[in-house]
Amino acid sequence: MSSINIEEFMPEKLAKAIANPLFPALDNALRSGRHIASEDLDNHALLIEFELELAMFYKRYNAELVRAPEGFFYLRPRSTSLINRSVLAELDMLVGKVLCFLYLSPERLAHEGIFTNQELFEELVALADEKKLLKLVTNRASGSDLDREKLYDKVKTSLRRLRRIGMIIPVGENGKFRISEAVFRFGADVRAGDDVREAQLRLIRDGEAVVVHQQEPSQSSLLDEQENAEESATETDYAGQEGEA
Repeated sequence: MSSINIEEFMPEKLAKAIANPLFPALDNALRSGRHIASEDLDNHALLIEFELELAMFYKRYNAELVRAPEGFFYLRPRSTSLINRSVLAELDMLVGKVLCFLYLSPERLAHEGIFTNQELFEELVALADEKKLLKLVTNRASGSDLDREKLYDKVKTSLRRLRRIGMIIPVGENGKFRISEAVFRFGADVRAGDDVREAQLRLIRDGEAVVVHQQEPSQSSLLDEQENAEESATETDYAGQEGEA
């Protein structure tokens, strides 16, 4: 009996990537919408080493393995993809843009890269139109202190979603976190500008969404049914599946 040549079915380097003990968890993270940045040392190194082979692997699922200019990786499902797609709510997008603004700011160095939920919220309210923010929660432009508390709770929910897809990295407790370079997913349209921080500030103040794709969301989502009913979705989508990443 002749021996089976594995390269007849799968390139040797791809087989090596899939056989790596890190691959199952990495594969699940990518399919769940997670962005893999340089902070995730082992998984990022695996993607760097086998980028071409894994790009071919995910192409079979009609999904693109993207390596952003900043170096982080994520999956971009196509309309015919076999990998579920999810969408972010409008408030999630806005919080993401503020995170990107903070990443570019001198305050990041002053804080040694660490921010708190409260600091993010204060920056969001200071930069964005508070009336628009309150409308996202109460459907009216003016709000009470209770409405502002509701807005703060919504912002914390957005941060939890963004943490699940790799935009922030928790630091201890008490709502502290570092901002990952992956937040440039929310600043893709300002990369070429002379002053990216000023351009990002304009996007925040104008309430402009960063449209990555224009695909219809699938029924599977990182948002649970209650959150889907409460919050409208933007047109920006990403790989995802039911449950938390």
